[in-house]
Amino acid sequence: MTFWGYRRPDGRVGIRNKILILPASVCASDTTRIIASQVESAVTFNNQNGCSQVPSDQQFTMDVMAGYAANPNVYGTVVVSLGCENCQMDLVLDAIKERTNKPIRHFIIQENGGTISTVEKAVRAAKEMAQEASLLQKEEFDFSELIIGTECGGSDPTSGLAANVLIGEMSDRMVELGGTSILSETTEFIGAEHILARRGKTKEISDRIYQIVHDYEHAIKLVGHDIREGNPSPGNKEGGLTTLEEKSLGCIHKGGHSEVTAVYDYAKQVEPKQGLVIMDTPGNDPSSVAAMVAGGCQIVVFSTGRGTPTGNPLAPVIKITGNKVTFANMSDNIDIDASPYIYGTKTMTELGDELMTEIKEVADGKLTKAEALGYTEMAIARVCNYM
Repeated sequence: MTFWGYRRPDGRVGIRNKILILPASVCASDTTRIIASQVESAVTFNNQNGCSQVPSDQQFTMDVMAGYAANPNVYGTVVVSLGCENCQMDLVLDAIKERTNKPIRHFIIQENGGTISTVEKAVRAAKEMAQEASLLQKEEFDFSELIIGTECGGSDPTSGLAANVLIGEMSDRMVELGGTSILSETTEFIGAEHILARRGKTKEISDRIYQIVHDYEHAIKLVGHDIREGNPSPGNKEGGLTTLEEKSLGCIHKGGHSEVTAVYDYAKQVEPKQGLVIMDTPGNDPSSVAAMVAGGCQIVVFSTGRGTPTGNPLAPVIKITGNKVTFANMSDNIDIDASPYIYGTKTMTELGDELMTEIKEVADGKLTKAEALGYTEMAIARVCNYM
């Protein structure tokens, strides 16, 4: 299978051609919002972090910011900082340059005459980038260039019975095609980690799977809580999931049956053509998706039993449900109905063909429903609330 995309100077291939207006901290987020609103193809996000963070916490923020700038769906980045935040401009620029050599400009509000002057200068820079980006011609690439992030949110029993199974079918096909599939949400391995660990390519990878689950549970216990106090969520329970272990057994279906070739830390850059890999992310959907996009995935495939509108500023999010009632109730938000597998009207092979076709069309430029609605919400995990 092939798709049409954009080859970047760092060798990666994008399926969108965006200009990222990157806020280095919460204090720059309103300014980047104003800038992005003035430039065609420019995107930004509300960064709640970037200041008042301890080093390990700040590293999450730095990795997401650098990863977003490096994501292949981005042509170039305009970084905006206030000037006195923890995530100083030189630190942000160095982190970005370690990951990519794409175009970058930067502006510090405190050194550019304040908001209005900074907006004027940054808008001009972003418009120049947008014009440059518009000159790029799409080229045809093999599916092995794709990194697909997988996520589940608002799960119910149909997620484990159909939607996640379909994502697993897609994941196995991507592995066969030489591409990369990311399995995320460490919180939802708990109780099923031994099944995943058996699929580690090496003993070190298997041990690492056990370790990230142990570390997560231990971190929650250090503050006097158990992860099961908040997971499954009220929506999961109302949908019919009774225990975290039951939820985990459904969640890991997204990884199909392939061996696990690597385990990546939160928001670290994922190498292409790796097969099935795991990223250590929380169960919170926007912050988990953000980590995979920072890792380089161009598309996210997201299952939901109860229904969710989640999108992302940089990567199109394809929404799947195995619940026919949810598909009917949220047809504005959900792209694919996997419920025919439960009712025996379609085989998993047929649904897998449909999903792979959808991925190809989205990679070629088709907007997902989240994109068409302009959904760009996201979050960055913090050490103090890593759940």
